[in-house]
Amino acid sequence: MKAASILLAILLAIAAVGTYFTVKDPIQNHLKLGLDLKGGVHMVLQGVDSEIGPATPEAIAQATKVIENRINKLGLSEPLVQIDSKNRIVVELAGEQDTEKAKATIGTTAVLKFTGPDGVTVLDGKDIDKAGVSNNSQKGGYVVTLKLKGDGPKKFADATTKFVGQQIAITLDDAMISNPVVNTAITNGEAIIEGGFTAQSAKQLADLINGGALPVKLNLVENRVVTTTLGADSIAKSAKAGIIGMVAILVFMLLVYRIPGILANMALIVYTMLTVGLLIALNATFTLPGMAGLLLSIGMAVDGNIIIFERIKEELRNGKGLRSGIDAGFHRAFAAIFDGQITTAIAGAVLWFFGTGPIQGFAITLVVGVLLSIFTSVTLSRWLITLTVSTGWFDKRLFGIKEVAQ
Repeated sequence: MKAASILLAILLAIAAVGTYFTVKDPIQNHLKLGLDLKGGVHMVLQGVDSEIGPATPEAIAQATKVIENRINKLGLSEPLVQIDSKNRIVVELAGEQDTEKAKATIGTTAVLKFTGPDGVTVLDGKDIDKAGVSNNSQKGGYVVTLKLKGDGPKKFADATTKFVGQQIAITLDDAMISNPVVNTAITNGEAIIEGGFTAQSAKQLADLINGGALPVKLNLVENRVVTTTLGADSIAKSAKAGIIGMVAILVFMLLVYRIPGILANMALIVYTMLTVGLLIALNATFTLPGMAGLLLSIGMAVDGNIIIFERIKEELRNGKGLRSGIDAGFHRAFAAIFDGQITTAIAGAVLWFFGTGPIQGFAITLVVGVLLSIFTSVTLSRWLITLTVSTGWFDKRLFGIKEVAQ
């Protein structure tokens, strides 16, 4: 009776957790959705030859890294930045609402220059180590602070000594943002940009400087907004397909394996909850390819249970007792399950390492699902079956094997 009570408690616990997620706090509220599900902005930038430099493959690759740094500093949602051709860069920002701000920031070349009254450039972006934001205690508002590196401190000290009482213009992409008067020589390797900044505008400029200058001019050739309506439609269709597939699997396991099938279905529900929960904890982004990876891993988890049950039935047909047959069946099935799942996980890891964007989303979902399926197939399913057998309510007919009369 004790074992039966524990089994009943497990059933009730699974039902309670499922009710909590589906009624009180729907699990979709916790999912971080990708561009294809949440909507956002899709941009294509094309590199062109200009005074900044030629649009070489190397310059495009470097520009891709600069854009990634800028997006990360801006805190935009799950960016996808990849090279589409030798001179084009695709940028996708899931859930981004202020598309104009994002486009302006991504496309800004961020060429920073300090120019003396004689028209000679004193400092440029290569001399900047780090930019920050500070309160302007004298005039109020905010200023952008710069820490110089390399020859920057010496060049700036020489310039400020030379131009005391005169102005040094500070420009960003040839647009003047500040034109301060040098009151005294600055020899500590630091500089300040004043320009009536707000906290937000000062931070944006500091992030641009820290992100680095684009090594090539980029023109926006495509700007497409993916609406949330399209995302909602994709979610609905994917959810419908997933529910149909899951119900079909549950019914198949129930009809073919009966009581063990019920236990396998319980393990499968727990597996699905664990997989989704872990992906949420990892802050993973759910995309359509990622959902495909999840469904594929569910199929592999079911396959593991089928292998186990068939091995157990073979042992029971060979005359072993119920408990010994279960132990032998799990032992024989483990190698096949482990080999199959690990090779799939390795393939997923390769896809994640060499892929980008949606491919990585598919890979991480697949790998997480496969690794968890080893636990649920080998450990959880075995525990549930052993627990069921320990009730004393079942014999070999539990697995469809008729007892042979002695």
